[in-house]
Amino acid sequence: MLARKYIVRGRVQGVGFRWFVEREASALGLAGWVRNREDSTVELVAVGEEGKLARLRERLEQGPRASRVDAVDESDATPEDTAGSLKSFQIQGDW
Repeated sequence: MLARKYIVRGRVQGVGFRWFVEREASALGLAGWVRNREDSTVELVAVGEEGKLARLRERLEQGPRASRVDAVDESDATPEDTAGSLKSFQIQGDW
């Protein structure tokens, strides 16, 4: 199991992006969370198998219909990012 952190840049707030991510990640069987950030980006952490994380990244790069994804930054998640028991994928409140 791997834990990855993503920062999605572009027109990604106010377009249903968090709900899109929650649906896609849950369909892939990933655990984690997604939230809006104050700088107009969307941040998420996903935990799962490498192949499923790769498929999630592909979906992040596409985004929902109303969005415009300019970049997806990917890095290893830190222990603080995965604190608590991640058993499902959840939408967190705004910053």
